[in-house]
Amino acid sequence: MKIPENYQAVMPYLILEGAEQFSRFMQAVFDAKETHRTMRSDGTIMHAEVMTGGSTIMFAESGEQWGVNTAGLFIYVDDADARYKKALDNGAAVITPVADQDYGRSGGVKDPFGNTWWITSLNA
Repeated sequence: MKIPENYQAVMPYLILEGAEQFSRFMQAVFDAKETHRTMRSDGTIMHAEVMTGGSTIMFAESGEQWGVNTAGLFIYVDDADARYKKALDNGAAVITPVADQDYGRSGGVKDPFGNTWWITSLNA
């Protein structure tokens, strides 16, 4: 099987209210880089992609044809506490506070677009 460069075998595809703002959230919180954007004639995002930590997330603005479709996402980061705080500073809501777990330091937030994020870093 051949997969295009910068793509993975499985990638989330989110349909959101506020796709433009989601791109800014990803850049501010997870240092994501937007790698692709196709616009509709009405000025909304038809298809866009961001890359963070070697993983691609595809997304689009919801509309009549495609309703909102959010996800639960687990993400490894360099510093769970710092990224968690950035998420809250950028409009996310607390699900669980950051705490030490058997698998690392982790906390849960819901972003302003309805996605749940489990932000985790490995214990030192």
